[in-house]
Amino acid sequence: MHQAALTLDPAFRVAPVQRRTFGTFVEHLGRCVYTGIHEPGHPTADEDGFRTDVLELTRELGVSTVRYPGGNFVSGYRWEDGVGPKELRPRRLDLAWHSTETNEVGVDEFVRWCRKAGVEPMMAVNLGTRGIEAALDLLEYCNHPSGTALADRRIAGGAKEPHDVRMWCLGNEMDGPWQTGHKTAAEYGRLAAETARAMRMIDPKLELVACGSSSSAMPTFGAWEAEVLTHTYDVVDYISCHAYYEEKDGDLGSFLACATDMEFFIRSVAATADHVGAKLKSRKRIDISFDEWNVWYLSRFQNADPPTDWPVAPRLLEDHYHLADAVAVGGLLITLLRHSDRVRAASLAQLVNVIAPIMTEPGGRAWKQTTFHPFAQASRYASGDVLRVEPTCPSYETAAYGQVPLLHAVATHDERSTTVFAINRATDRPMELRIDARALGGKRVVEASTLSGPDVYARNTADDPGRVAPRPNPDVRHDPETVVLPPVSWNVIRLG
Repeated sequence: MHQAALTLDPAFRVAPVQRRTFGTFVEHLGRCVYTGIHEPGHPTADEDGFRTDVLELTRELGVSTVRYPGGNFVSGYRWEDGVGPKELRPRRLDLAWHSTETNEVGVDEFVRWCRKAGVEPMMAVNLGTRGIEAALDLLEYCNHPSGTALADRRIAGGAKEPHDVRMWCLGNEMDGPWQTGHKTAAEYGRLAAETARAMRMIDPKLELVACGSSSSAMPTFGAWEAEVLTHTYDVVDYISCHAYYEEKDGDLGSFLACATDMEFFIRSVAATADHVGAKLKSRKRIDISFDEWNVWYLSRFQNADPPTDWPVAPRLLEDHYHLADAVAVGGLLITLLRHSDRVRAASLAQLVNVIAPIMTEPGGRAWKQTTFHPFAQASRYASGDVLRVEPTCPSYETAAYGQVPLLHAVATHDERSTTVFAINRATDRPMELRIDARALGGKRVVEASTLSGPDVYARNTADDPGRVAPRPNPDVRHDPETVVLPPVSWNVIRLG
């Protein structure tokens, strides 16, 4: 058995838990919207056509914010197409995903869904094919109370009260050649700055996100952030990060360590932002919105045959996740929490059907993928302050990241309880974790659960939705507090 230890001390405070860490993402992509959150005629559909089974699972998942409407989709989107009487809304070609968009769901429907789900809407504006004027129009439509043509158009559509969207993304992945309206860093930085200044003329208290790199592997990574922030530093609050991971060539060890890359990404972007701030002699700090992250088997999508038609809501990116995927997602969540002093918002991409924790059948059932569980548990139990923990444990060699610790962990603490979130990356044997909790005044382990199993590639299905789910961990001892973590496992340990 591997041996590991960590110390819990409320003095080792990183930052408060950021509720926006537990955001997700709804894009007009595949079946995320249509037959995902919205399916009139479904047995569970409400008066607005929203699937209440998906709404219930969204609440159980513990989602705080939802980013919308993209993603790559937003870079060709005309938001006006999705408001007003549905019978008058045009059908458009979506170049991002080679689909036909019906516009049955638009801004007002999305915000109405957010209110029902109890989540905060986060809106993206099109800086690909459009620009300042369209962004200003959308902001006025969403947030101005009344008395203008756009605000009154919203009211006429049934939304009497302003949508009051506070957080806005200035475009999406504009560094990517795949993006409609792709720009250089200088081109994008100037446009984003001009758009931000104009939007702040309507509401100076908006929270604005500038596009960072689409991944740390982009050839312009680092230089992109530096150039964009040189233009936008004074008028934005966040720079975005996007990252996706998959197991490649059967290299499970590297895959379970993918949070190592996310750590590098966060530290690099924070350092770049601080460097720009120092050059500008600014005392302001730019934070990070990690508004796309997940396990995504991107290579399968890239190797698939290109579409030959323009379908409505086709089955795209419907990855079916296994246990090892869930453990990797847990590791990424731990990393986001460990950097709560700088990562102030994050969005798991996406919510339903498309690389998602929730799956649905058109006209049928909805169920939880394996990745649902670490997200839901972290959202439910992370409270108070994030505590820095630096475990003592063995390391192992990975092809992708070199030497990596077998244990990856973080803790959160408030007056009522302390929770440790941990993954055991070892594939060969369990790990005995000793927890030094003396600084907590005698708290003991009161509950421990684990997501693990003999088959690391086991999946949940509509017929067997509970095959992979958290189970109570019986291997707990006291004085000292000790918990045995199974191999390839996500673990939640609560002290009280």
